[in-house]
Amino acid sequence: MSLTAYLIAVVVIGQPAEAADVDCVTCHTQVAPGVVNDWKLSAHAESDIMCTDCHGEGHKSVEDVGKVRIPTPETCGECHEDQVEQYAEGKHALAWSSMKAMPTAHWQPIALMDGMKGCGGCHKLGLKTESEIKALKKQGAGFGVASCDACHTRHLFLAEEARQPQACRTCHMGFDHPQWEMYSSSKHGVRNALKQIGTLPESAAAPTCQECHLPDGTHANRTGWGFLAVRLPMPEDKQWAEDRTVILQALGVLDPAGNPTPRLELVKSARLASLTQEDWQGERDRMIKICNRCHSKNFAVAELAKGDDMIKQVDHVMAEGIRIVAGLYKKGKLTMPENYAYAFPDLLTFHNAPTVIEQKLFVMFLKHRMRAFQGMFHMNPDYAFWYGWSEMQRDLTEIKALAKELRH
Repeated sequence: MSLTAYLIAVVVIGQPAEAADVDCVTCHTQVAPGVVNDWKLSAHAESDIMCTDCHGEGHKSVEDVGKVRIPTPETCGECHEDQVEQYAEGKHALAWSSMKAMPTAHWQPIALMDGMKGCGGCHKLGLKTESEIKALKKQGAGFGVASCDACHTRHLFLAEEARQPQACRTCHMGFDHPQWEMYSSSKHGVRNALKQIGTLPESAAAPTCQECHLPDGTHANRTGWGFLAVRLPMPEDKQWAEDRTVILQALGVLDPAGNPTPRLELVKSARLASLTQEDWQGERDRMIKICNRCHSKNFAVAELAKGDDMIKQVDHVMAEGIRIVAGLYKKGKLTMPENYAYAFPDLLTFHNAPTVIEQKLFVMFLKHRMRAFQGMFHMNPDYAFWYGWSEMQRDLTEIKALAKELRH
């Protein structure tokens, strides 16, 4: 008997759910044994959470695979209500919407975005509407809508796996998300690695990503400065306030006159920045309490203040680069792209910037500026200086040289 005939034969339409689950295991042991083995090892199997509990009873044979229900966070929330509610309050839940809010996301190959082999491969973690899920299925991307399985990989869904810093590595490494490299080579990460191999005792302090960003098992991860390291209200320092205004203008949140734009609403909805002092201070106080578990409060306050000061310094360098490119637009030395709302650099569309100097400004912001301040907060001197601050100085030198060529 062929495998297809066997699969059809073993599934009887209309049978009780328990019998259907037995047949799920029987069939999938043949066609996807790894899936079955992971499920058998899981707490779900121990608690008699069966295939149909998550995937529904619509799929009964190889002829109706399209009827299988792909779990969403709502599916997980039927049993894990608290965790799903916490998750919905954190940054991970906004990953999909923040990617879609990026203007250049719509100019990239579908395979990289909705096909989830580029930005979408990590940003699929975010919550999606029913219409978005239907659109993904229509395009053939019927998987990757569960969110929870990004950290608790299916079908094992092991909580202990999600507690390890390696669980964060897939998404938090590389171009503008190199937190894994920063953490793993910091003293925090080194101590944890030594603890994992048994060199350090199990009771030794060796914080993981989760202990700082998802403390005590919460699923609501947030940071005070947010992804873009800009916030409101403006600082009292006049120069820093001017520099931050320029950066906000280059992000399209403020227009060249300093007035809020519709894009500010996108930043608010995606929580890409703290927009009140209370929000920022609340996250800072929370982090100090976490640091205080291993360090003195005075030490924690001082180290976090260094990160704040680094943002101030990189903002000044970044703003200088932005002003140079903005000046080239104003003098007609650079042609403003048709999709720009103003004759001002737009850092959220620079993936497709037409000139070298504009591309250089984009890399300066999204790569080197990120590494400078993130390296500080992750206690990684190499990233803070060599991959961050030093590269920004090189970027600015090249921008000045290219601007000089364009002017003459």
